[in-house]
Amino acid sequence: MAEKKAKKFNTKDIVYIGLFASLIVICSWISIPLTVPVTLQTLAVCLTAGLSGAKKGVLSVAIYIFLGIVGLPVFSGFKSGIGALLSPTGGYVIGFIFTALIVGIVSDRSKGKIIPLVLSMITGVIACYIFGTIWFAVIYANQNSSPAALTTILGWCVVPFIIPDGVKIAIASLLTIRLKRFIK
Repeated sequence: MAEKKAKKFNTKDIVYIGLFASLIVICSWISIPLTVPVTLQTLAVCLTAGLSGAKKGVLSVAIYIFLGIVGLPVFSGFKSGIGALLSPTGGYVIGFIFTALIVGIVSDRSKGKIIPLVLSMITGVIACYIFGTIWFAVIYANQNSSPAALTTILGWCVVPFIIPDGVKIAIASLLTIRLKRFIK
């Protein structure tokens, strides 16, 4: 019985993974002051997974999260540490793994078609919203005497970000289609 050989990352793959993790870091530091501050993390995660696929995209996000856990100020607002992840909004950062996985899988299979890519980015961001919102609700309820209503939490954590995330998805999908041929 022939064993399936696991594909190992070559030097170019490792460089791309590091570059994409760095892109996520840089985009987390860029804050656009709207009614709520908006970072470019979502754009970076979608672009990373769109260009590099599921394995390398998820690994790039995992490295980004690991760097923050060990104390490098890579999260939005230059935050770091396990406390940042265990905060009410830390679930959205962990949710980026789901976004990268969904976008990466579709990117690996869609052969550069824009519609599946856009739909995967929308689905990936929704998965991040769901995970992050559940996380927020649980942490908020544990830190306060009474839980907040779901509509209140959505008003705080999701609704203000829908339009900015839609713009970021549009930009990430267009950049992915344009740049994919250069990333081998």
